[in-house]
Amino acid sequence: MTGSHFPQAIVFDACCTAALSCFEQNGFHGTSIRQIASAAGLSVPGLYHHYPSKAALLEKLCEVSMGELHTALVQARDSAKSTIDRFNRLVACLLEFHAEFGAVAFVTYSEIRALEPGPRAQHIESRRRVEQYITDVVTAGVSEGIFETSEPRHVARAITHICLGVAQWYRPGGPSSVEEIIEIYTGICQDAARHVR
Repeated sequence: MTGSHFPQAIVFDACCTAALSCFEQNGFHGTSIRQIASAAGLSVPGLYHHYPSKAALLEKLCEVSMGELHTALVQARDSAKSTIDRFNRLVACLLEFHAEFGAVAFVTYSEIRALEPGPRAQHIESRRRVEQYITDVVTAGVSEGIFETSEPRHVARAITHICLGVAQWYRPGGPSSVEEIIEIYTGICQDAARHVR
């Protein structure tokens, strides 16, 4: 399923690409504007011409990456032929995102507190909507007798965190391909929802 939900790369401008690399290596608070500017091939005033602060760069990373994720999730949801197919496609989409784009997935999650209050609230709401896709399909599956969980929302929360965890350990060229991870972890997520086979 690699590449089936997303473009080959999420496209960021040079400033955001540099910021992402620095944030991944040093954390938000351990990164200076001067480091980001240097990585982007700009002077500090040149960077400030594009972005007024480090927080603005993080906000853009969140906005672009979550926009791509939501677009892919809607396409996965709407292309499904059945409830279990919708569940599998949504989970595969989340797994693919966190494997293929692990750096931005990890940074935008781990540095939420560095966002300004307004963008932070928007980003948290965007993440809540991601979880809602899973809650909805698990709830539908329970009503159809496909799943037997009595806690769809908690299951959805667990599934989204299972997928998020992939960003922390997956590396291209490792022992498992993205396709293998999707196959294994989709089964784990089905088990979490108590899939009736």
